[in-house]
Amino acid sequence: MRILLAEDDPLIGEGLCLGLRHFDYRVDWVRDGLMAEQALGSSEFDALLLDLGLPDMDGMDLLGRLRRRGNDIPVLVLTARDRIEDRVSGLDQGADDYLVKPFDLMEVAARLRAITRRTTGHAQPVIEHGAIRLDPAARAVTCNGRPVALSGQEYLLLETLLHRRGRVVSRTQLLDLLYGWDEGVESNVLEVCIHHLRKKLGRALIHTVRGVGYIVPPLGDDA
Repeated sequence: MRILLAEDDPLIGEGLCLGLRHFDYRVDWVRDGLMAEQALGSSEFDALLLDLGLPDMDGMDLLGRLRRRGNDIPVLVLTARDRIEDRVSGLDQGADDYLVKPFDLMEVAARLRAITRRTTGHAQPVIEHGAIRLDPAARAVTCNGRPVALSGQEYLLLETLLHRRGRVVSRTQLLDLLYGWDEGVESNVLEVCIHHLRKKLGRALIHTVRGVGYIVPPLGDDA
């Protein structure tokens, strides 16, 4: 899952980047509202972690602009503003959830999972696809009831493709998922991960759409 973090406090920003990467999230960090708006216009993210007290453009203003443009990215607001009026205002502007600083990293990760499940139509935490069962809360995968050991990158790819089953996910989107802005991209890492997933879960699970990307077809679809 690729997250955009909009936070101007360097200690909080660094802590969230390091902590969320332990949960295998890819985190791109910007420090003001204008940079966040530009990033959202040029790259695809699964969720936005948004501080309200941003320079150049207030987080509440950014949230309102996103929603007026029809951008429905899941938004988790992180803020020191603890008045009930601020929370209500943020939710009314279109935030999906709200956490007041200081917060616990595990709760941030859990709420990110919850808002992305809701907005992708997967309200239940467990994803089942034939013999494959993926539990995001436990970060566990089983096939025919047996545990399957996956690397962090393999898990991210599988979770993304299962969430979007029936839709082609482009190679660029998947590489963006695996690598943040500050990391170099290894030329064949995507193909290697797909190869490993097919080896562990069956070659028929993930189909290649030549020149575009990959897809997990709906069950019963052999195309």
